[in-house]
Parts: sequence; C-alpha cells; structure tokens
Amino acid sequence: MTTILCISPQRENPLPPLEVLGHQLLLIDFEPQSLASAPRHDLVVLDCRRHLVEARAVARILQAASWNTPLLLVVSESVLPAVNGDWGSQDFILDGASLAEVDARIRLLARTAPKALSNFVSTGLAIDVSTYTAKINGKTLDLTFKEFELLRYLDDHPNQVFTREQLLSEVWGYDYFGGTRTVDVHIRRLRAKLGEFEGLIGTVRNVGYRLDPTGSSEN
Repeated sequence: MTTILCISPQRENPLPPLEVLGHQLLLIDFEPQSLASAPRHDLVVLDCRRHLVEARAVARILQAASWNTPLLLVVSESVLPAVNGDWGSQDFILDGASLAEVDARIRLLARTAPKALSNFVSTGLAIDVSTYTAKINGKTLDLTFKEFELLRYLDDHPNQVFTREQLLSEVWGYDYFGGTRTVDVHIRRLRAKLGEFEGLIGTVRNVGYRLDPTGSSEN
C-alpha cells in the first residue's frame, strides 16, 4: 500500500479510485498551514489542472522544504508547455489518465523513493535499496529481483500481515495474471536463503505472511 498525499486547491481528488487497489489517499489544500501539518506519506501528487500559478508556488515550497518524497504532477494538456524541470517533479500524468496507468506510475515512483537503510539489529538483517542488496549478519543474500522486492516490501511493513493477493498486487503488480501460488513459491525460496533466520518471515494461518523482526514466527 502506498500512502499518497494529494495537494489540491479545493481538496478535489484528481485521481481515479486508487483505494480499490489498496492505496491510501490523503487530501490537503494549498494553504501553508496545511502543508506544514501534512501527515506522513510515501508520495506527493500535486493538482496542476487549474490554478497553475498557485500550484507552481506550492512546488517551490516543497523544494525549499526539501520534502524527501517523489512528486507527481496531474496536468491538463493546456498547461503542459509550462511544466519543466524547475517544478522538481519526478513524473506527470494527464488529467483523466486510466486507473492502470496511474497505479503503475505511483508504484514505480514509490519504489524509487529514497529510504533509509533498513536494519533489524536483533537478527542482523539489512536491506539497502540503493544497491539492491540484502544481507544477513553481514553475508550477502543471493536473491532474484522478485525475491528482493518481496523481502523489501515485507521489511517496509514489519509485523503487518498481508494476504497472498495483496503481495501479488504490490510486488508483481495488480495486472499480473499468475496465481497466488507464485507468492508461496517465492516465500519458500526466501526462507531457504535466510537459513537459520527463516523465522523472519512468518505465516499467519488462513491469512498470509508477515515479517517478524524478532525472527520468532512459526512457519
């Protein structure tokens, strides 16, 4: 799940219903006090369909405040000539873009967002997204891309239980046509590679999987 902070002049939602895909949408307006008290989020969407001057001012504020989250602009075709690198955005979408397109762009931006080095001291697990490496007690794990992405996603949400369907949607993409058996296979491979620390990935019977920082989960 990606928490999206949408900044719109009148708190209008310019996006398709992303909640149906598990994303969380938070709406605030352009007012400085709203920006100053913005809740935690993974990605910022700035509504630039109208009120372009005010939207540009908000973009400047975000840059000056060094917000360390990706910025996605929602624009209409008429304002495209005014959008350039000075806005500080990582991507843009046109007003009326499909749910599939918006979801794909959000997932890509969320995965490229700067994140701190993850490290569970009690187990020695460390995931470094800048180099796409995962280590256990200093030993590098030989992971495939999807194994790394799955471990990374669980690591980003410690103790949170995910169904197989949720993991399939978040890691493989909601338009992936394979079955949930794919998740089970990758979990089994991850546990094998974690060796004595396989308990990091726990099974919640009849629900799904979670990452347990204590490594005490029963599989």
